[in-house]
Amino acid sequence: MARAGEGAPALVLKAGREKSLLRRHPWVFSGAIERADARAQAGDTVAVRTNAGAFLAWAAYSPQSQIRARAWSWAEHERIDGQFFVARVRAAIARRAGLASAANALRLIHGEADALPGVVCDRYDEVAVFQFSSAGAERWREAVVDAVLVQGGCRVAYERSDLDVRALEGLAPRSGRLRGELRGPTVAIVEHGLKYRVDVADGQKTGFYLDQRANRDRVRVLAGGRDVLNCFCYTGGFSLNALAGGARSALSIDSSAAALALARENAALNGLDHGRAEWLEADVFAALRTLRDQGRSFDLVVLDPPKFAPTAGHAEKAARAYKDINLLALKLLRPSGVLVTFSCSGGVSPELFQKVVAGAAADAEADVAVLERLQADVDHPVTLAFPEGEYLKGLVLEKR
Repeated sequence: MARAGEGAPALVLKAGREKSLLRRHPWVFSGAIERADARAQAGDTVAVRTNAGAFLAWAAYSPQSQIRARAWSWAEHERIDGQFFVARVRAAIARRAGLASAANALRLIHGEADALPGVVCDRYDEVAVFQFSSAGAERWREAVVDAVLVQGGCRVAYERSDLDVRALEGLAPRSGRLRGELRGPTVAIVEHGLKYRVDVADGQKTGFYLDQRANRDRVRVLAGGRDVLNCFCYTGGFSLNALAGGARSALSIDSSAAALALARENAALNGLDHGRAEWLEADVFAALRTLRDQGRSFDLVVLDPPKFAPTAGHAEKAARAYKDINLLALKLLRPSGVLVTFSCSGGVSPELFQKVVAGAAADAEADVAVLERLQADVDHPVTLAFPEGEYLKGLVLEKR
């Protein structure tokens, strides 16, 4: 394993292509590279150097990816070894020490924002769920898992590296138990006083959408006395908060029967399934049109769709989908109603998302005001050097 020193494989950049690394952006794209040391293999630590030979960063090499290297450290004296990852994990967990009072589930490691590119770890009570999406993260997988179990208060480690992006790194998808044994098919968590059952083995992402924690609580405040429509409801996070906040009714739509079954279980677990909740298994796009044709209307609509644009190259197609669902939602919204709408697509910037929603409002012939802008909760930080990390963006809109 290459460490700091003269013998480490080098990745030499083309002249003038070092600017992003000097600004601490952690990615090196293939087009910026002049030459790579033939000794470097996938996941190896390489010394990234300017065309003149000056040291820039220690990075994980990924010869099959367009992101050819991801920086671990900008300090030339630093050794990229097991103790390096122990220290990085310790720092990431320490940043989140104050969040334990709000929930027993939180993101412990958030990739580039915690200086651990390609590594995600979510904690659900005593279970740590990992995603390793890059060649470098894959190389140091065992060291990261061991460090989290020691420092994160977890008994079980489970992996959900069943990600399409791994193919771009030359990695096969992988999912399964790493350490310890799950006590049952779901894990119990509590968030802002509400109980949830989380399916870490087969659920979406790592089992739950921890990034929406604060936004679920915001919907609880907005929902009092309103008829609520929650689209792409998954296991009912926004629906439960709306009901807990005093919603008059909540219609929740998702295409997954398994997700809806768990949503119903979560509602029952909290005593929120007494006549105000309706669950509909359907394609959301089709269901919105059906509701429109039926003359249905709502005071509060939540749109939290899946990722329509994983990269900027998918943005145009995604924009059409976002416009479609927001247009339909605005048509279903009563005067003075509120639309809480999100995009979790990294390829769609906050500016583009607002532009698309504004286009939907114009087509709906609706006068709409922005009341708030929403983002991922604080355990999903975004660094100034890596704005790509701002994947979740949301708007709270009022139809006037």
